[in-house]
Amino acid sequence: MTQFNPRTAVITGGASGIGFAIAKDLAARGVKVMVADLPGTGLDDAARLIDGVLTQPCDVSDLDQVEALAEAAFDQLGEVHLVLNNAGQGGVRGKMWEVDPEAARKHFDVNFWGVWHGCKVFAPRLIEQQALSAIYNTGSENSWFCAVRQTAAYIAAKHAVLGMTESLREDLPEHVHAGLIVPGWVFTPLGPEQFMKFGMPVEEYTKIVVPQLLARRRFVVSHGCNTVRIAERMDELAESYAEYALPAEEDAKHDVQLVMAQLRKIQKEQGA
Repeated sequence: MTQFNPRTAVITGGASGIGFAIAKDLAARGVKVMVADLPGTGLDDAARLIDGVLTQPCDVSDLDQVEALAEAAFDQLGEVHLVLNNAGQGGVRGKMWEVDPEAARKHFDVNFWGVWHGCKVFAPRLIEQQALSAIYNTGSENSWFCAVRQTAAYIAAKHAVLGMTESLREDLPEHVHAGLIVPGWVFTPLGPEQFMKFGMPVEEYTKIVVPQLLARRRFVVSHGCNTVRIAERMDELAESYAEYALPAEEDAKHDVQLVMAQLRKIQKEQGA
């Protein structure tokens, strides 16, 4: 795994919680950080509390504002080596069929489309600048399984961020890495304090995840308890495949990756 020593970073949702803690840690390591968040006292506090930080007001659900963020970042930082699409909000509570679809759409505007906007805007710029760089999208343990019941919009958005990040990886050249940050239960302002206070302290969490960012890991993990739930899901999946699916060696003709690779090879040979 390539060791990564970014000199600059842009972090959305960086005025509080995980984003703020990572920004503070990176700044202490000498990284020049630009923090983006909604305008207000949180962003002002970040400017005061993080050494040398740059700030930019930004609503990630608005593509134009994310474009403005990128312009400001490259103008003030010169190059951008690390992008954390971290901005998010807590989920709409209720049984899935009871949730107002419009409320769920607004939730997706931030937790999914906000991440999409960050990738859309920064990826081509990182490709063009040629420097070793990385885009990290903040998912959740809810990207793997239902950690908190009756938060369907949140869980669906976090699953979608996983899928988008995996697709992005396939599109990027080698010098631009894409990965998923997968927080477990962390004490942040994302939910009610009386509930969130039982989560991992954010400073402890940051000590676990920042080394993984600098190692350009595909998945940035923290809570070992998640492996139990992930294993339960994968065991059920494996059981279904074992009982009902064709054996892999008999099903190669339907393997889309193998078939597409063969077609690309044929097209390349015909074009030669």
